[in-house]
Amino acid sequence: MENIFENRGPRAAGAWQAIVFGGLVAGALDITAASVNAWLRAGKSPFWTFQSVAGGLYGSETFNGGWRTAALGLIIHFLIATTAAAVFFLASRRLKFMTEKPFLSGPLYGVAVYVFMYFGVLPLTPLNITYTLTGVLTAVVIHIFCVGLPIALVVRRFAP
Repeated sequence: MENIFENRGPRAAGAWQAIVFGGLVAGALDITAASVNAWLRAGKSPFWTFQSVAGGLYGSETFNGGWRTAALGLIIHFLIATTAAAVFFLASRRLKFMTEKPFLSGPLYGVAVYVFMYFGVLPLTPLNITYTLTGVLTAVVIHIFCVGLPIALVVRRFAP
C-alpha cells in the first residue's frame, strides 16, 4: 500500500489539508456549540467550557487553574478534533463511501465519535460525568453537525 504521507506531491498535500482543515473546522464548530450549550443550560462562560476540557486531566481542580487550564483545554480540544479528522481521512482511504456519501458517513461518524468520547474516553478521566436524555441528545446532534459532517465534507473537498 502506498504511503500518501511520504509522497510530497499533490496527494500528500491534499491529505494534510483535509486533516488539518477538518480538525480546525470541526474543533471550532464543536467548541462553539459546547460553549453556547453550556451558557444556555447553566450560564457558564466559554472560559469554563475550555477549562472543563482540561478537566479530563485535572478533574475538578481544572477550575482553579485560570488561563493555564483554559488554554490547555483549548489545545486538547483541537488536538482531539484533528485526530478525529485524521481517523476519518485514513478510514476513507479504504471505505470509499465515506467520501462518496459524506451526508451519510459524516453524521454516522459524528455519532461514532460521540460514543467513543463519552463512553470510552471520559470514563477513564477523573471527571464524574452524569448523563441526562436531553444532554445526550444535544451532544449527539452537536457531534453529527459540528464534528462528523464537517470532517466528511472537508475530507471530500481536499482528499476525495
